Amino acid sequence: MIPTLNYRMMLLAVLAVTALTGCSDDDPTNPVDVATTFTLTIENVSMAGEYAASGVFNTPVGEAAPAAAGPGMAYQFEVGAAPGDLLSFATMFVQSNDLFFAPDGGGIAFYDGMGLPVSGDVTAQVMLWDAGSEINQEPGLGADQAPRQSGADTGAADSDATVRLVDDGYMYPAVDEVIAVILTPLGEGLFRVRIENVSDGSTLQPSSGPSLAVPIAPGVYAVHRGSDPLFTAGAVERMEGLAAVAEDGNPAVLAPVLASRTALATPVAPAAVAVHGSSVHLFTSGVADTGTGLTVLAEDGDPGMLVSTLSALAGVSSAQAVTMPVGGAGAAPIFPGESYVTTFEATDGDRLSLAAMFVQSNDLFLAFDGAGLALFDAMGDPVTGDVSMSLGLWDAGSEMNQWPGVGPDQAPRQTGPDTGADDTDARVRMVADGFPYPAADRVLRVTLTVGS
Repeated sequence: MIPTLNYRMMLLAVLAVTALTGCSDDDPTNPVDVATTFTLTIENVSMAGEYAASGVFNTPVGEAAPAAAGPGMAYQFEVGAAPGDLLSFATMFVQSNDLFFAPDGGGIAFYDGMGLPVSGDVTAQVMLWDAGSEINQEPGLGADQAPRQSGADTGAADSDATVRLVDDGYMYPAVDEVIAVILTPLGEGLFRVRIENVSDGSTLQPSSGPSLAVPIAPGVYAVHRGSDPLFTAGAVERMEGLAAVAEDGNPAVLAPVLASRTALATPVAPAAVAVHGSSVHLFTSGVADTGTGLTVLAEDGDPGMLVSTLSALAGVSSAQAVTMPVGGAGAAPIFPGESYVTTFEATDGDRLSLAAMFVQSNDLFLAFDGAGLALFDAMGDPVTGDVSMSLGLWDAGSEMNQWPGVGPDQAPRQTGPDTGADDTDARVRMVADGFPYPAADRVLRVTLTVGS
């Protein structure tokens, strides 16, 4: 998804500054302070997961709490997807023991063969599956089916434990008589997925008793590229929670399993690093950037302007742009497994500020808070070790955010620097836009050691 070569070339072109050094200090009258040499290692520890996104749908549109979706109701959620991404989901056929609706292991493509977003009804790619966990009873009549059972998981075990298309001799309505699945592109790589219940009181016709509608239940979804994210046809259910979805409409078991395999890998752009006293702030949370260069760093990965600004401030003892990956031949972002290393000197009372672009975004950056990280503890001893837990993921407030890793105005996909729409909220702030992001310490590992 990331055009690595093009982005490296862009950074080589725009990064003209490699290091700038100031000479001021908060307390220049104290010549007895002995400088400590620190080595700073900035390592990209982000990892791509099996799934680009995953989650739960459990609250019907217009409802206030999780519930089954009856006739005329629908579940709806939004996800970002790039060409090549696929959608899989599972939702229970409630008038059954352990049947569920889902695409096959190949999922549903978000884009067609021409790279255009798919729009409209994709129900033809959805099937009715048997989870293989419980013996089937006649749909709409079985005493161990959710509308009639005395409790969860009350039916007898199936003698065939494989996940398979339902084929038990009972009569079932066609898939499109129960649900409709609709994809709606919203632009900028974002899609709305709507799963509607289109059944009515005559949809299911048991051999005795009245005809019935077929509710559908809360379920799970995944955006993926590989095959078989939720199950493998013909194989035994993986004991990861699909049976709970298919038997009881309970996604709470499977959802965290999917979440543990969902992650976004991102490059991290060259960093601005400064050593300073407590009077200096790299930024102020809740206040717009005033042209210091933070926006240029956050949008396009160029720390040069910010370093120039910092080096001119009283109270900054050093400022540098850290641009060359270990083992690299020139300025470039670091990709997963790569790192930057630099050294600096500091004295008791000094603080460290660091800022680097989260590349799979419009204007997000990784940093300590605006005041930076104390380099010495209360006893005056140097702070060493992994300090990544002090990092946050910040929004520069300059450009509207798009789904991470998908947005067309993000550095790996944009046509040129500064191409996105202006943010309606210009304040620098912790990112909180509703999109999924990894924790900052799952992207960068920042380590301090004493010595060079």
